[in-house]
Amino acid sequence: MKAMKLSRTASSCLSLLLKPYSSFKCTTTMATTAKISEGMKTVDETDVGISCFISQLPGFRGILKQRYADFIVNEVDMDGNVVRLTTLDVSPEMDVKEEDKTKSSDNEPQSYASAIESFRSISTVTDAERLETLVNQVTSGTDGDILPVVLDPSSDKSKRTAIHNFVKENFKFLVTDTVDGPDSSSKCIRVRLNSGGHNSRGNKSRKRKERGDKPFDSRGSEHWPEHVGKFVKFHLYKENKDTQEALGLIGKMLGVQPKSFGFSGTKDKRSVSTQRVTVFKQQASKLAALNKRLFGIKVGDFCNVKEGLLLGQLMGNRFTITLRGVVADSEETIKKSAESLGKYGFINYFGLQRFGSGSVPTHHVGAALLKGEWKDAVDMILDPREINEAREYYKETGDIDGTLRQLPRYLVAERAILQCLKKCPGNYLQALKGIPRTLRMMYVHSYQSYLWNNAASLRVQKYGTNQVALGDLVSTKVDDAKRTVGSVTSEQKENNEETLDCDQLDDTAVVDLPGERSDLVKVVGKEDIEAGTYSTSDIVLPLPGSRIIYPSNDIAEVFHDLAKKDGISLTESIHGVKEFSITSMTGGYRRVFQKPIDFEWELLTYTDSNKPLAETDLYRITMEKPVDKVGEIEDESMKSDTNPPETDLKDQTDSKKDEKDTGNQDSEQTQLALKMALTLPSSCYATMAIRELLKTSTSVAYHKTLN
Repeated sequence: MKAMKLSRTASSCLSLLLKPYSSFKCTTTMATTAKISEGMKTVDETDVGISCFISQLPGFRGILKQRYADFIVNEVDMDGNVVRLTTLDVSPEMDVKEEDKTKSSDNEPQSYASAIESFRSISTVTDAERLETLVNQVTSGTDGDILPVVLDPSSDKSKRTAIHNFVKENFKFLVTDTVDGPDSSSKCIRVRLNSGGHNSRGNKSRKRKERGDKPFDSRGSEHWPEHVGKFVKFHLYKENKDTQEALGLIGKMLGVQPKSFGFSGTKDKRSVSTQRVTVFKQQASKLAALNKRLFGIKVGDFCNVKEGLLLGQLMGNRFTITLRGVVADSEETIKKSAESLGKYGFINYFGLQRFGSGSVPTHHVGAALLKGEWKDAVDMILDPREINEAREYYKETGDIDGTLRQLPRYLVAERAILQCLKKCPGNYLQALKGIPRTLRMMYVHSYQSYLWNNAASLRVQKYGTNQVALGDLVSTKVDDAKRTVGSVTSEQKENNEETLDCDQLDDTAVVDLPGERSDLVKVVGKEDIEAGTYSTSDIVLPLPGSRIIYPSNDIAEVFHDLAKKDGISLTESIHGVKEFSITSMTGGYRRVFQKPIDFEWELLTYTDSNKPLAETDLYRITMEKPVDKVGEIEDESMKSDTNPPETDLKDQTDSKKDEKDTGNQDSEQTQLALKMALTLPSSCYATMAIRELLKTSTSVAYHKTLN
């Protein structure tokens, strides 16, 4: 940990900003700060088991995410490198590869005469002529629609199969399917243009059923050079947008499906973040060209790779967090709190983001799913909240079509449920299964997180934070590299119905350690206590599932007691739907205490609340480019965050006299900010580190009241 020291002049300036903090102090439960105003529906940290701290130091006031540029997130890859956006340009080497690809796929004419001749051996002369006519229409670039051809009927299935395979292997731009013949005993093969396979014709005008089996991202990919990696890896920079929203927009512009993209984890929406993304068989130059059209998003640092990214393939994230409007009893209070965070860390709770922002927390929906109460779960998801007129309209009228017209596109779960209910009225289970898997599993995983948080609080209350207790669960001394690989690959090997993959929706992994690796955890015995083999940093608690063990002390009881109060059994399933059953999930383990890595902090003063106090990746790029090029990449969404950060405290103090001389009234509004940089594993919430500092709620509603 590095503590940034203040100069004597800066310290004297700081003393003018420090105020009594007695009115802001809170209890360890923070019950008063989380209840923002009467009637406001918001999740309280105590409602989800977040109630303890490591240090007993007093807290202080600070505004979290007053501006989204106050929360900068840079992904850390598996090699420990911090991912940054450093260039928006495509390297000359990649341009050459793209030219090679274009030449091989578009410019070289290809004759299909030999293939047509071979086709005659497995079909009739008439069929071969029909196929030849279709091929000539396609290759000659005929204007207008190219109609499919239907081959002669045949009752010989093996012959039809041979024709299907022949067309697939020899005519990449065509697809085949089977249609009914003139009588019940025969079938006909229909051959048509693959809308995704030749010159991208008809992609946007044809319905999905007419496109055949190939997705959009197969366009132009048949002749991809073998020596070039099939994936383009790039760095995605975004401001105030979540990962899926950003990739959805990029995919729409490229004309590719969302599944073409790979990424290791999502980042907070209200932030400035940079992360790695891969896309299947796309030209880097096409991606780079989007920068002029993208709003609040930039892409760069392109390279070709052989494999796409998968969820969990990251070491963690590097955070640069600025707390504005800091008010504390003294400079010493801030200093001691920061040093304590660096030395002892924080309780590794699942943060409020895990439990949603609506009036019905996601773990309540998860409890209903685990109990098989499908209608209740649907009602909770569709519950009117945040003054949403569409949900209120549905509740009052039950008009699905009218509600769908009003529902915003980003309400994916609600739209999926209503569309399924429209097709199958009353089938609530099927409606729930209509929600994308990663989204619907979030509800069950949030209930696991709810149990874990409560267990962690009881562990701290009973045994403290500075010693390992008899019966604790600890991670064993396994090589870190081996542990990391295990935590990624073990979950990927699971059947789809069992995989814990909920974290497309937030930036945390469900587990730190894989459940099936019994050698990774053990129960602490007397001999371990006497030998001092383990420290508090080794303590873990389980996320309930079929392949985990519980502590042998009384902490295990909280899992079962809380679940029993909710009418849930952690050892038996009351319904046969595996994905909504804890007994069909592997479970996992999570560290109770976490220390920030490479922790740095400094105190700053500022007068302009709209001015950034930390440099973003895009700001660094624009400062390095010539003025004329900067203008080309800049857009309105970026301007506020590409301004130079305010100078440090000493520089501002030196200019204080000049401000007074010019009559600048902003000098009377000088405020204090705490700027921190820290790295956390992918399983950790930075907001919980901030909570340890401030001793106040981290809810968005609470911090809005401080502005």
